Amino acid sequence: MDVLTARQRSHCMSRIRGKNTKPEMTLRRALWSAGLRYRLHHRVTGRPDIAFPKSRVAVFCDGCFWHGCPIHSVSPKTNASFWKTKIGKNRARDEHVTAALRSEGWTVIRFWEHEIRNDPEKLAGRVKRMVRKPVARGRRT
Repeated sequence: MDVLTARQRSHCMSRIRGKNTKPEMTLRRALWSAGLRYRLHHRVTGRPDIAFPKSRVAVFCDGCFWHGCPIHSVSPKTNASFWKTKIGKNRARDEHVTAALRSEGWTVIRFWEHEIRNDPEKLAGRVKRMVRKPVARGRRT
């Protein structure tokens, strides 16, 4: 049983951020320190958290709870069917967005919240290698 009223729970849930989350900010600081300059929530399919339009690299910072991390995801005890459906839809949307971006010629990188927390500099290095990689572009004839 929930200890909060429906109105209190609604208020608490409305305070959860979708942008500028702590993992996202941590990764952004590491990328900036690595000399990378990026766009935030670039207007392409899926609105990636961090984007490098010139090299067509999109970076997503996925929260362990919201995206169903295989290591850290815990199913809530209350309203379990709602949360199972919600997280399942989030994962399906992630797959769809990744496929759509790849079909548009983007490289998609997804990091779990715990990966960012553990070693943001290592992840920044991975992103830097992808951004600096030459882009294979088709020639027009």
